[in-house]
Amino acid sequence: MIDRVWATGLLSQQIWCWGQDVKRPEGNWLLEIGFERTTPPEHRKECSSVYTLAINDRTRITLRGFGIYIGDDLRGGMFIERYGFTPKYSSKSRLDCPPWSTNDLPDFQFPDAQQRDPTAMLLLDLLDWIRQYELEVVKRLGIDYRRNTLIQWNNGKRPFMPAEQMASSWRELTIAIAANPDAWISLNADQPISAGNRAEEGSER
Repeated sequence: MIDRVWATGLLSQQIWCWGQDVKRPEGNWLLEIGFERTTPPEHRKECSSVYTLAINDRTRITLRGFGIYIGDDLRGGMFIERYGFTPKYSSKSRLDCPPWSTNDLPDFQFPDAQQRDPTAMLLLDLLDWIRQYELEVVKRLGIDYRRNTLIQWNNGKRPFMPAEQMASSWRELTIAIAANPDAWISLNADQPISAGNRAEEGSER
């Protein structure tokens, strides 16, 4: 069943995979495909590096252990936390500083009615990019590589998606959200809410 709990498990596993791709023995895969790495300053040494990729002339994706930010110069920005899968919107399409922790993120809100469509488009763009990322991993590194990165993740206590189903699962989720965005994007709210309060997992320096 494709629901928010299922999507949360899929996203958490994906973030784990990115952490393993950074540690790849043959070289940091994120850097190889064009991500920019920003290392933490001296006063933030406890934080992991920030990875950002421009996926086109106006859109950027930033990966963190606690979630993902996508910013589009025409639509604004969206953050989706690792736990909960509740997209939150900001009119800012660019971050003021690298998000070393959730405290460095701008305040996000559940979108209002006018912001629902740009939020949905940002979310769908992000999920389609993740699907393409996994297809490229299998094409260039092989399915056995992704299987091996998931061995430690699959400890019997966490939701698990086999390597062979990861890309297709992102496509299924994209289709489900496109068919009924109101079921996935909570409308509200006048008060800003925190982007999340979970500690990082699966990220690397």
